[in-house]
Amino acid sequence: MTTGLRNILILALGLLAWLPATAGMRVPAFTAYLEPEPDDANVSAHDGISGWTNPALKVRWFGDIKVPGTLACQLELILPAGQETRLQLTVAGQSREATARGTGSDPVTLDFGSFAIPAAGYQSFTLASLNPTGRDAGQLQALLLDGPAVTGAHFNLDPRRNAASVHLIYPVNGLANIDAFYCEVTGVETPVWTYFAACGWHRGYFGMQVNRPTERRIIFSVWDSGKEGVDRNKVADADRTRLLAKGQGVYAGDFGNEGTGGHSHLVYPWRTGEKQRFLVTAKPTDTTHTVYTGYWFQPELKQWQLISSWLAPKDGAYLHGLYSFSENFEGSNGEQRRKALYGNQWLHTTDGQWHEQTTATFSHDPTGKTSRLDRFMGVEAGQFFLSNGGFIPGFTSFGTRFDRPSTDAPPADIPAAFLSQN
Repeated sequence: MTTGLRNILILALGLLAWLPATAGMRVPAFTAYLEPEPDDANVSAHDGISGWTNPALKVRWFGDIKVPGTLACQLELILPAGQETRLQLTVAGQSREATARGTGSDPVTLDFGSFAIPAAGYQSFTLASLNPTGRDAGQLQALLLDGPAVTGAHFNLDPRRNAASVHLIYPVNGLANIDAFYCEVTGVETPVWTYFAACGWHRGYFGMQVNRPTERRIIFSVWDSGKEGVDRNKVADADRTRLLAKGQGVYAGDFGNEGTGGHSHLVYPWRTGEKQRFLVTAKPTDTTHTVYTGYWFQPELKQWQLISSWLAPKDGAYLHGLYSFSENFEGSNGEQRRKALYGNQWLHTTDGQWHEQTTATFSHDPTGKTSRLDRFMGVEAGQFFLSNGGFIPGFTSFGTRFDRPSTDAPPADIPAAFLSQN
């Protein structure tokens, strides 16, 4: 070995010895979840977690650990000078306590030591306050992780704490003049702030939503034309979708912030585990306008009910761009799983024929690309299912195709009037 090569080797070995064994990871406090829903603490991308004075509250992070081994855990926070905080961190069934005294505006670090991670998979990191009621636990900044088990670990590092939105895209293989789209949905895991859309198309969506623990809705909405994304007051009359009719007990109004358009909903306590049935129809009135109508099957009365009917300008087309989806529309409970079954999809065409849709491909929103990978689809009990959130095992690549078994016969109880008007 030449002297020059030996010197280079010695220098390289010295650098390797100087570098840490792992790069470590900083998981921002604003990505954690507060359980139960707090009446005092706040989460923000700017301040992290602040105002934590209730010891009954828990702070939880979730991460996908790829390599079993030890994991060193610390917490960075800010405390007023001289104030003490005592916290406990639980990981993989092991709990450690740590105490720190504040220095003012400079962050302090609580060191919880190392935890043994016995297997790869999702782990929760649960922080509890051991402080007396009313004492502020501190302004949490970040969970700091290091050690062999941090290698390749995946955490959501984005302020958006929603579960990823997931979709079934229905390839209709050149089928034209679709004037009706039928789909059934069964909610399996249905936490608050979830919308399960059965029938989506190029101008709207139709499905069921959990708004509050005590309120659920059937929702049918149709987008305006034009490019306004937020404020419907800015939409010209010529671009506004217009309400033609609505069913008994149905509210109709405007929506914005996701495009704009006409919104309608019926407050109805649909049940988890009970199949809900949806039908959307399309009737072009001329080359530039189409009437879109949403019908829902009322389980107790065992009859179809009109939700609403809208005239959509700058359209004149039949149904296309068909899809279903599941969405977590508020951002503070993405740690809860959403799951629904989507089955018995049928498409009706203007020649009077029904066509069964047994193929769907998987897609997701940008959150599902890198931030939240706990999203997938499959086939279960002869139906497609979508699962999003919960930090549970499961991953489906964008664009993956699935086929469900055929049900052979279209629904027999759809009134002919729904279809003959098209």
